[in-house]
Amino acid sequence: MTTALVFAGQGSQREGMALAWQDHPSFARWEEAGDLLGFDVQRLGTSATAEELREPAACQVALFVHAVVLLEAWQAAGGTAPTATAGHSLGEYDALVAAGALDFASALALVDVRARATEQAAHAHPGGMVACLGYDREVVEAACAETGAHVANDNAPGQVVCAGAPASLEALRAALDRQEGRGKVVALEVGAAYHSPHMAPAVEELGPALDATAFADTMTPVVANVDAVAHTAAGDWPSLLRRQVVSPVRWRETVGTFVAAGITDVVELGASPVVTGLVKRTDRGLGRRAITTPAELEEALA
Repeated sequence: MTTALVFAGQGSQREGMALAWQDHPSFARWEEAGDLLGFDVQRLGTSATAEELREPAACQVALFVHAVVLLEAWQAAGGTAPTATAGHSLGEYDALVAAGALDFASALALVDVRARATEQAAHAHPGGMVACLGYDREVVEAACAETGAHVANDNAPGQVVCAGAPASLEALRAALDRQEGRGKVVALEVGAAYHSPHMAPAVEELGPALDATAFADTMTPVVANVDAVAHTAAGDWPSLLRRQVVSPVRWRETVGTFVAAGITDVVELGASPVVTGLVKRTDRGLGRRAITTPAELEEALA
């Protein structure tokens, strides 16, 4: 098998998601993260409430660290070295660690800046997100052009997520309701219009941190959110990660890139199985495994 390791972003978090991994050596990353950032990061993975974990500044850091714990557990258990990696939104930073483009400390520092910057942008420019289910992307794009909303995630056939101001999202819902067919629009429980121009102020904060970070060239390609292209050059990432904050996540096309590269198996490491579901909707020919607990890791490698 040729394997892609993939990682989810915000929305995949769970209360107590780290507890099952407390006996694994890689769990030490939680304490290390706390030492590096100067606050109790481990508590986010073990005892933070669902409400706390919805805050971007907490959620992004917690999900990043948790995925690294699972990544290192996968590696220690003899999991297949990936042919490629990718992450959905925040998960792209874990994908960069998995490929060797960033070390843990450097990636954590960037995630912390990104988390705080996107939270501040969310407060400054209120907005939300909706999932448009059952509609072709072209139909959703046309409705966005009409209403001022923005395509934020092209997740899978029939699943496009849009972002925007509340009034724009209501207008988008009305515009899609006028379409023929059986689609529906579902509000997502997020407090911001991610991957849209609403996040532009966050780029101003994140940009200097990206420019000051030492990325490495990699043998393992990372398929980027903003162009669905496999990248190995260190110099590509400061620009790509800037653009990622305000641009759509092209996950459907990412799966196509996997298929074109000969990937046969997709393994998701994280708190909840999210992106493997999107892979299934896009190409059922790909093998899929989602690992969230030590028992699932053991079963996957049996």
